[in-house]
Amino acid sequence: PDERRTTIWDLFRNNENPNNTVGVNKYLWNASLDVLNFLPVQSIDPFTGVIVTGYGTPPGGGRSYRATIKVSDPALDARSLKLSLQGPGGAAVEPGTVRAVEDAILTRARQLRIQDGRL
Repeated sequence: PDERRTTIWDLFRNNENPNNTVGVNKYLWNASLDVLNFLPVQSIDPFTGVIVTGYGTPPGGGRSYRATIKVSDPALDARSLKLSLQGPGGAAVEPGTVRAVEDAILTRARQLRIQDGRL
């Protein structure tokens, strides 16, 4: 029988089925987890790009939040990031707060990309 041998070079080949690959931006993904690290993660799906958290209170804050993050594209772009924040009992969060968290995630993603040295 024809035996398939795996080598280190197999890591660099693009032999994967495109339906099984992760299509999200790793910098946005990691930045989302970094910025919202005070929230307990309930579920993560890197294939669809969705992170769902439980309620948590930011350091120095008095109100708890819950977040759902969707990274929808491999591009490091603001359009690739969708963020939804909820207060206790599903209460709406002010758009300025959501925008500030989005900006923090995008800034952290850019920092991670610079650290990675891929500019």
